[in-house]
Amino acid sequence: MNSVFDPFNLLLLAIALVVFWRLRGVLGSRTGNERPPIDPFRKPGQPAPAETPSGTVIRLPREAAPDMPKPAAEPELPVWTGFASEGSDLAKSISTLAAADPNFTPKAFVEGAKLAYEMIVEAFAKGDKAALKDLLSREVYDGFAGAIDARSAAGQRIEQRFVGIDKANLAGVSLTGSRAEVAVSFVSQIISVTYGKDGSLIDGDPKQIRAISDHWTFERDIKSRDPNWKLSATQAPE
Repeated sequence: MNSVFDPFNLLLLAIALVVFWRLRGVLGSRTGNERPPIDPFRKPGQPAPAETPSGTVIRLPREAAPDMPKPAAEPELPVWTGFASEGSDLAKSISTLAAADPNFTPKAFVEGAKLAYEMIVEAFAKGDKAALKDLLSREVYDGFAGAIDARSAAGQRIEQRFVGIDKANLAGVSLTGSRAEVAVSFVSQIISVTYGKDGSLIDGDPKQIRAISDHWTFERDIKSRDPNWKLSATQAPE
C-alpha cells in the first residue's frame, strides 16, 4: 500500500487541517475590541484614529497649532465713560472714588439716585417721616420733618403725582478720607398741588405738569458696612 495513504499520515493531515482552520478562524476575525494602532504623532488627549467597518484606519486631522492667534479681547473702558469728559476733574474724581470703593460705578449710582429721588419726593408730599429717616442724613431729615410738621399744623395737604425723571447727571464727586460725596442734578416732571385747611388751592395746578430742577448731594462712609447712600444736601440749581 502507498505510504501516502497510510492511515497514520492521513490522521496527521486531518489534525493539521483542523488546527489551521481554527487558527485562521481566530486570527483572521475582528471582534471590535481590538486596540487601535499606535500613532507616534498623536498628542496626549487627542482622539485615537477612527476605524471603518472594513478595518481600514482613517487618520483624523491633528489638533490646530497651539500658536495660532486668538481673537483680541475688547479693551476695558474707563469707569467714567459716558458720565464725564476725558481729562476733566469729574473724570479724575470718579476714577479716584472707584479705586477706593470697588463697588462704586457711576451707572449703578445714578440709577439708585433716581430711585431715591422719587421715593424722597413722594414721602415728603405724603408726610411720611418714617420713610424719609433711612434716606436722609440727620441734618436734612430735621429740615424735611420740620417742614412736614409746619404744613400739618397749618392744615395744609399736598396732592402729588410723580410723572418721571427727564435727566439725572453726575455734577460732582469728592472723597475726603473715607467720606464720599456725589452730587446729582435732576430734572423731573411732577404734578403737585397744595390745598389749604378749607380745601382752597394754595399752589399748583392739578392739570399741569411742572418741570422741577434739583441739585442733590448724597454721602456715604465707604469704610462702613452700610452700603446705602443718604441725601446730605439739597439746593436749587444756579
